[in-house]
Amino acid sequence: MVNITVEDKNGTRQDLELPTDMGLSLMEVLKASEYNILATCGGMALCATCHVEVLEGADKLPELNDPEYDMLDTLPDATPDSRLACQLRISDEMEGMVVRLMAEED
Repeated sequence: MVNITVEDKNGTRQDLELPTDMGLSLMEVLKASEYNILATCGGMALCATCHVEVLEGADKLPELNDPEYDMLDTLPDATPDSRLACQLRISDEMEGMVVRLMAEED
């Protein structure tokens, strides 16, 4: 299990404990935790409706893959620490990570 902190659009933070042994993506865990994430494409890096900004711990994550980079490149609010939650598999390296939801529905 790893612990991460999720910040919603209102700035409210919640700590989550995530399983590392199930092969889940961050997007799947956020949806299961009842965050209002659309995830329209189902995790294929085609829609950016699971866009997050990694506030702490970005240096521990794997490099962006080409589809993720291409999709983030189309977003006007993307930052150097933007990622697609669907492309991030829960792993021990995420311990202590803080993410801000960027694509959460209102």
